[in-house]
Amino acid sequence: MLRLHQNDQPLDPQSPLAIRGLSVSYGEKPALFSVDLTAAPRSMTAIIGPNGAGKSTLLKAALGVVPRLSGQVSIFGRALASERHRIAYVPQRASVDWDFPANVRDVVLMGLYGKIGLLRRIRRDDQAIAEDALARVGMQDFAHRQIGQLSGGQQQRVFLARALAQNADLYLLDEPFAGVDAATEAAIIAVLKKLKDAGKTVVAVHHDLSTVTAYFDHVAMINTRLIAEGPVAQAFTTAHLQEAYGGRLATAQIDRLREAGHY
Repeated sequence: MLRLHQNDQPLDPQSPLAIRGLSVSYGEKPALFSVDLTAAPRSMTAIIGPNGAGKSTLLKAALGVVPRLSGQVSIFGRALASERHRIAYVPQRASVDWDFPANVRDVVLMGLYGKIGLLRRIRRDDQAIAEDALARVGMQDFAHRQIGQLSGGQQQRVFLARALAQNADLYLLDEPFAGVDAATEAAIIAVLKKLKDAGKTVVAVHHDLSTVTAYFDHVAMINTRLIAEGPVAQAFTTAHLQEAYGGRLATAQIDRLREAGHY
């Protein structure tokens, strides 16, 4: 169902991620104003909008990383605190300290700490989970490489492997394709689509409008407030792009989409 500027509906108890009326402010500057989002189960949802629209803030506020002024968030119909173990989060690569003295396998094993605890000894089964996750993203041969020695695309694969090791039900990714090469992008989207096929839900902040229709089946378009949310065929329209991006930028983006056959 397509939703436009509506936050008076109750939270969907069946949704892996349901947000209603979410508002966030950094000082006196509003970052988000009364935003809704309902992620359909077993789907891939793109959060799109111009720079500074609040896309990353939306994920962080949903996770409780940044405080919200108002709004409700539920995870599979329950409070975040009780369902946090069902969520895997991949932050923006630029926000990570890549000089941290850890090798690739250690980084992936960090994804298991929520289940095994920080002080428990790593078991052989845990090592096997990490190795399997690395194999799924094509990084098994780099297990002992220091994380800072990898390329940007390789680092992104490792952080995706860390999320895979958690065996979550809901995957939240903040610009997973930013700054990666074409081969890495293809590898990441293949992994994400396999997650969806396995019954998982993926929500990703995304910046490349030309790949929205190929990669995702739902979209939430925001620019501080919600512009539109729903299946790509209904929400990813010229009118909504004009409203979200505005002016000449929107015109240029839409022209490129038309050239690529999206309209």
